[in-house]
Amino acid sequence: MSRWKALPADLDPRVRQLVVRLRRLKDHGDLSMQRLAAKTGYSQKSWERYLNGRSLPPREAVEALAQVGGEDPTRLLVLHELAAEGWEKRRRGTPVAEADGEEPSAAEAGPSSADDETPSAADGEAARPHGRPLRIAVAAGAVALVLAVVSAVLLVVRLTDHGTDDKAATTRPASTTGSFPASGSAPSYTCRIQRTDGHWYAGNSRTQDAILAQGLAGPDVAEAQCLLRRAGFSPGGIDGVYGPLTERAVKDLQKRAGLPPDGIVGPHTWGALRK
Repeated sequence: MSRWKALPADLDPRVRQLVVRLRRLKDHGDLSMQRLAAKTGYSQKSWERYLNGRSLPPREAVEALAQVGGEDPTRLLVLHELAAEGWEKRRRGTPVAEADGEEPSAAEAGPSSADDETPSAADGEAARPHGRPLRIAVAAGAVALVLAVVSAVLLVVRLTDHGTDDKAATTRPASTTGSFPASGSAPSYTCRIQRTDGHWYAGNSRTQDAILAQGLAGPDVAEAQCLLRRAGFSPGGIDGVYGPLTERAVKDLQKRAGLPPDGIVGPHTWGALRK
């Protein structure tokens, strides 16, 4: 497994989630930066920026990495759409140019030069055609359309989740013997800890691979909070909200389990929580 640099502290959780998934896919394929550049058509320098959170990878680069790693790109592309929204929000709140001399992040939306984004002649790849004005116009239109669709979907999901949580709050049974008391009033989550087939469950979710990061909320988060408390790491209240206390508890668990302490719950961290 590669030893990755820590991601920027102010990186949007949606961008952080995408970068962590891309890092794991690269490590799983045992790809060096040089091999990754040769197989995807994006230069080694570009992948170093993408995988260290200094630049948002273009959609085509994400899809190319998924194909090289043998993974269905659908889920990664959904994460990329959410990350693009978070990146745009971060860009509006920060200077255009990086303090360390990096080029403006707007230029990172696609290949910027033949030297930067085209595989070397030794790789046997043909140079990418340019036509940048047309590509920029098409990309801007696509991004605007994606953001509009994602915003509408998120609004519907939030309204649906709100109704579901209200119903669940009235029907969820009270905590039984051996449960941890939940704090907060709405929504109300309880920890009904039990061990089934060698795995721990808390009665809120049976997921094994949901990606959780700071800013997310719901029963999957409540499940993780209950299992963190069972393992001896306090996430604060069992409120289903992934806040700073929950992130700190996740990092402590990851350190003990020998995982990268990135504060994001993925399949490996679920494995540590449930075993």
